[in-house]
Parts: sequence; C-alpha cells; structure tokens
Amino acid sequence: MDLYLIRHAHAVDAEEDPARPLSDRGRKQVRVVTNFLDQSEAFEPAEIWHSALARSRETAQMLAHALARDAVLTSTPGLEPNDDPDAIVRRLKKFDRALAIVGHEPHLSALATLLVAGPDKTPLFLLKKCSVLRLEGTGAHWQVRWQVSPELLP
Repeated sequence: MDLYLIRHAHAVDAEEDPARPLSDRGRKQVRVVTNFLDQSEAFEPAEIWHSALARSRETAQMLAHALARDAVLTSTPGLEPNDDPDAIVRRLKKFDRALAIVGHEPHLSALATLLVAGPDKTPLFLLKKCSVLRLEGTGAHWQVRWQVSPELLP
C-alpha cells in the first residue's frame, strides 16, 4: 500500500484569523508541490484523509483538485497536532488502497516513525510545511520511498 503523509501548507497567524486558513504563501506551496507531483505522476491516492482544521482541509482540497479528482476526501478524527498516532495505525491495518493523509506536526512525524521504526522511538522525521513523505508497506512493515518539500522544488 502507498501512503502519502503531507503536512498542511503555510497558514495565516491566529491573530489574523483564528480559523487559520491557508495564506497566499501556503497556496503557492501547494501549487509548487502539485506541479512537481503532476509531472512525476507520483501521487495517486484513492482517498485523502485530512484533519478538521482549515489549513489541513484546504491543503487536501487543493491536492485533490489538481492531482486526484477521483479521490474521496474525508475529514478524519485523530489527525490533529497532538493526537495519538496509534489510532491511525489501527485504521491503516484495515485499509488496502493508496491513501494520502494531510495533517500536522508533531502528529505526522510520530506516525511516520511509528510505522517505519516501531513504538517508543525518538521521531525520525520532520515534515516541513507542505512536505510529502511517501511510505510503502502493510501491517508492521513500512519503508520510506521518498520525501519532497516545496523549498527543494523550482
């Protein structure tokens, strides 16, 4: 199974808007990443899960619109910044299609570390804003395929 872990793009400060939607910079980050993924044909999720927070939902919507129009978008509990990644790991065991998860730090780094290295490990990953980490695996056997961040792309 292919699993894409995506940190939401840059959002406005809470002082500007408490809902923290994507900023202009964040929308540009998503466009840069979607252009790259579109050219590489390296992003093909059947579903895109996202947290209920505006910045995650908007990032997921932009990804789906640009790259995965047939993917099912789902607001999914357990994807907020400080949620326990074990709940998502349990859900992944029952899932067998390519999946993208758009979420937050430190949750995504903890989830990736749990999948790749197991429990009780110091986080091995850091996902910058709008970074995509592709894992491949099932059950207890996951490996990193690639990672890309918008600042690395033209």
